[in-house]
Amino acid sequence: MIKNSISFLLLATMLFIAPAAYADKVEKKRGKILDMRQKVLVELFETRPQAKAEINDAEGYAVFSNVGVQILLFGAGGGRGVVHDNNRDIDTFMKMATVSIGIGLGIKDFRAVFIFHDRDALNSFIQKGWDFSGEADAAARADDKGGEIGEGASFRKKVSVYQFTKNGLVLQASLHGTKYWKDKKLNGQ
Repeated sequence: MIKNSISFLLLATMLFIAPAAYADKVEKKRGKILDMRQKVLVELFETRPQAKAEINDAEGYAVFSNVGVQILLFGAGGGRGVVHDNNRDIDTFMKMATVSIGIGLGIKDFRAVFIFHDRDALNSFIQKGWDFSGEADAAARADDKGGEIGEGASFRKKVSVYQFTKNGLVLQASLHGTKYWKDKKLNGQ
């Protein structure tokens, strides 16, 4: 009887503690992503002050951080980010994964800012989130020496993209497939 009572108390305690621990873990991940977003936006505005007005006038924007590795013919990477809908003032947390085929060698830690000038482009990115691009680049950075900021446009000016390397050394010519999708755990789905 005592053994069953102790087991019941332990089980009941776990049922109350586990959800709180899980919620705390989720909040920490969200906080980390929101902190990353703030730092990347500060860097973007210092480098490209006009981007602040672009973001303010846009339907929304997204900020992602990704680490990728390219070894000879194959590469892969992954990261997290957040999409902010300016009109609804809602954040959607997302994940990303990249695969590449092509010649290359190195590690690339980069951040990307997407500015959505079109409501359909924003909604499509959140719901479908697929991007495929051909890329040839060279970036080198060690501490404060070197570096790269790339900017481009896609979707016929419906989306502007700014990309920063954080650290790393990469030399590559490859085709990248990148998939973005909602993070069900961080969005509470």
